[in-house]
Amino acid sequence: QVQLVESGGGLVQPGGSLRLSCAASGSANNFYLMAWYRQRPGKQREFVASVTKSGITNILDSVKGRFTISRDNAKNSVYLQMNNLRPEDTAVYYCQFLQSDRASWGQGTQVTVSS
Repeated sequence: QVQLVESGGGLVQPGGSLRLSCAASGSANNFYLMAWYRQRPGKQREFVASVTKSGITNILDSVKGRFTISRDNAKNSVYLQMNNLRPEDTAVYYCQFLQSDRASWGQGTQVTVSS
C-alpha cells in the first residue's frame, strides 16, 4: 500500500502562482510514472500533466506555458508549478503514481483561483 500526501493548494488571485507537492510515504520507489489530474466543479476528473521516471513529460494543452511538472525520484515526489492561474483552473488536484501493478492516488488538494 502506497500513501500519497499532497500539499500546496489554497486560495490565490488570478495571475498568481501555486506549487503543488505530492510525496509517497514509506520506502516504495518503483514508480514509472507520476501524474496530476484535476476535477473542476461540475466536471469529471481530467488529466493535467505527467512525467515518467526517465523524465518524459506530457501536459494538457490548456495549461502549457503556465504549468510545469517535475519530479524528484530520490524523494519519491512530484510537483506541479502553476503560474498565471486562471479562475478556470479552480479544481481539486490529485496526484497519481503508477507502479507496474497498481495506481495510487492522493487525497486531493483544493486550488481556488478567485478575486
